Amino acid sequence: MEACNDPKCPVHGNLKTHGDVIVGKVRKIKVRKTAVIDVDYIIKVQKYERFIKKTSHIKAYVPDCMKVKEGDLVQIQQTRRLSKTKSFVVTNVLE
Repeated sequence: MEACNDPKCPVHGNLKTHGDVIVGKVRKIKVRKTAVIDVDYIIKVQKYERFIKKTSHIKAYVPDCMKVKEGDLVQIQQTRRLSKTKSFVVTNVLE
C-alpha cells in the first residue's frame, strides 16, 4: 500500500467507517474507482430443512492506494453513502 492524496481513503484520508467488516472476492472492475465484490452466505430453508448458498454483489469504492485486481480477496467496510450505489469502501487487500 502506498501513500495517496485521496480524501475518501479510509487509511490516508478522512473517511470514517462503521458497521461490519466483510470479506469477499473481487468480481469485476469496470468503472473507475469501483469494484464489484461477491459475498457468499448461507440461508436455511425452513420448509425443506436444508441450506442454500447465495451470493450477494456489493459495489465498493477503491481508493488510489489500493491495487485491486479481479479475483483478489478483499476486506470491505460500510461507510457513508458515496454515490447512488456505493456505501462500502475497500479497506484491505488480503490475497
